[in-house]
Amino acid sequence: MSSPLKALIAAEYSGAQVRLLSTPPQFHFGQTNHTPELLHEFPAGKFPAFEGDDRFCVFESNTIAYYVSNEELWGSIPEAAAQVMQWVNFADTSTWVFPTLGIMHHNKQATENAKEEVRTFLVGERVTLADITVVLEPSFCQAFPNTNRWFLTCINQPQFQAKMAQFDAKKFAESQPKRDTPRKEKGSQEEKQQPQGERKEEKKAAAPAPKEEMDECERALAAEPKAKDPFAHLPKSTFVLDEFKCKYSKGDTLSVALPYFWEHFDKDGWSLWYSEYHFPEELTQTFMSCNLITGMFQRLNKLRKNAFASVILFGTNNSSSISGVWVFRGQELAFLLSPDWQVDYKLYTWRKLDPGSEEAQTLHVGKAFNQGKIFK
Repeated sequence: MSSPLKALIAAEYSGAQVRLLSTPPQFHFGQTNHTPELLHEFPAGKFPAFEGDDRFCVFESNTIAYYVSNEELWGSIPEAAAQVMQWVNFADTSTWVFPTLGIMHHNKQATENAKEEVRTFLVGERVTLADITVVLEPSFCQAFPNTNRWFLTCINQPQFQAKMAQFDAKKFAESQPKRDTPRKEKGSQEEKQQPQGERKEEKKAAAPAPKEEMDECERALAAEPKAKDPFAHLPKSTFVLDEFKCKYSKGDTLSVALPYFWEHFDKDGWSLWYSEYHFPEELTQTFMSCNLITGMFQRLNKLRKNAFASVILFGTNNSSSISGVWVFRGQELAFLLSPDWQVDYKLYTWRKLDPGSEEAQTLHVGKAFNQGKIFK
């Protein structure tokens, strides 16, 4: 579930008045969250963040949801409160949630019992903060019928519905298991003995099976316009990016991958770009800087077929910078082709490189290497 939704749904149950500022002009990610005013209130720079009318400030989605909820959502007795906290922690660390996020592989043994575990609600007989926090990205629910039932029960509560305009019915419908189609039984001995002509006539006479009525999710999916390929307008290129990625993954970079790249690169169908992180003075711990890079890569997952990048963290703690070289299909910055790809790119300055220049082929930053990340 999207992080701000936890607090908004909790507030819907408790009656707390919460106003969400997540779009310009009130909030512009990458700019507003770097202003001195916000960093004064939230030095960690983590979002979502909450500021009350009394200037009380707190961040982290689970903490905000807890603060705006009430005793009914916390659990009215110590035992119930402990179980609620158990499920809140479960949402962050369980073998159900990590595979959904792609952090670890699905553990069949660890999740098999989940098919029978979930009741109407996780704690007691009504919605608590446990349900609000644990409602999963639905792609991992499909193997667990009881989990699906619980998920649908939650999202159809009026308080969930009031705040879940962002819920992607298409994504949920895609995650649902296909209806089992009955296996064809092998023909009986008597049928086999029938002349072939008679069997064909019987098949023609059989009435067509009635079409199954689509459920709500399937109707929503059918109504969705098909997504267009942002690169469909570009002419076919002689440079096959997947072949270069294979050379890069399996061979030496300097002796195999780079010579292959420059030999086959199509400068008319692809472009090279140099990027630098726009706020190096805000980079502190190197592991946090690496998280900035990997987070951006994850959000650009659907761009992988048409892009490649080598992004490097230079320097040490409290004295570092981030630079990278990107390969994009076409002659423009690929981020402009889809709003989904525009979350991070404004945090960097971008400069187009001439593939025939010495700079593009021997780019030297002149800083101490710390570690690198590859987008492929």
